[in-house]
Amino acid sequence: MGAINLKNNLNSTSFLLTSQESLATISEVEFISIALPSFIVDLRGIFFRSKEDMDTTNRVVMTKDGLKELQAEYDTLVNVKRSAAVTRLSDARDLGDLSENSEYAAAKQDLAFIDGRIAELEDIIHGAKVVTNHGKGHVDVGCKVTLHVNGKQESFTVVGEWEADPTQKKISHESPLGKALIGKKVGEQVEVEAPAGKLMYKILSID
Repeated sequence: MGAINLKNNLNSTSFLLTSQESLATISEVEFISIALPSFIVDLRGIFFRSKEDMDTTNRVVMTKDGLKELQAEYDTLVNVKRSAAVTRLSDARDLGDLSENSEYAAAKQDLAFIDGRIAELEDIIHGAKVVTNHGKGHVDVGCKVTLHVNGKQESFTVVGEWEADPTQKKISHESPLGKALIGKKVGEQVEVEAPAGKLMYKILSID
């Protein structure tokens, strides 16, 4: 979710297939397409990691674009959404008996969510380690990599874990595939464990 498009939708979403046969006949990319537009952090974490697995105590690696998205979301929350939530809460309080006031309870919950998200973004932004450039000789955070897998070509951008977004084919550098790719060069192959078994990816290009 704004960031990250993480983006206000970091809840883990899992999709279960009805049979082992179904699982074996689709690729990871096809599997992801089933779940769009939700932010998917399952698929055994091959492309992404769940929010619970992410560590905000250390510096968070991200691209310049990723940081800008987070800052934009933060500004919107602080300057627009929080003010609106406070007004809504005040108006709901004026409606009367708070013990039976569902609007007040909902407004209070929304404000708590916004405050929590603001605090989370402050921690991430203040501790961000921004990758400003990367070499094209090997896979690194910020680069676009084209892979050959299962007879098809797929292109992904390797980003910080808080930027990972399947709808834009952005994969976390901390995901199993991301970790396997980091440091590798064109022509090299990496093997990654997937729900349907081990998959071999060959690096075709790095931009």
